[in-house]
Amino acid sequence: MAEFSFHHGGVSVPSLDDAIDWYGRVLGFAVEKRFTIEAARARAAMVRKGPLRFELFEVEGAGPLPEERRHPPADLRTHGNKHVAFRVEDLDSFLAEMEEKGADIAFVVREAFGKGCFLRDCAGNLIEFVEELDV
Repeated sequence: MAEFSFHHGGVSVPSLDDAIDWYGRVLGFAVEKRFTIEAARARAAMVRKGPLRFELFEVEGAGPLPEERRHPPADLRTHGNKHVAFRVEDLDSFLAEMEEKGADIAFVVREAFGKGCFLRDCAGNLIEFVEELDV
């Protein structure tokens, strides 16, 4: 079996500059590089926080995220990629910090198998944060 490891998640956004600001201000990502993808008519940036990366795309003429893709339970009813998820040590502390930063908290999960939350970025894209429980 060929070896591989995770490199990045990618999201399309209406404004590259607004997304760079949001991912930096709310989650602490910094611009690693900016570039253009001529074939897609896109301005793009790779943002990074330690080993984690997001590729942000501002594509000319792109449509907005459909409303049903902005809420986790509804989003699951559409095939395709759903979200990326990151581990947090303490969900309640993380939620308090996100509320302080004015983040859009889309959904909070507290179940026997674990707990977590989903944030919407500045374009409505879902990002999950999970606190693993010892079960």
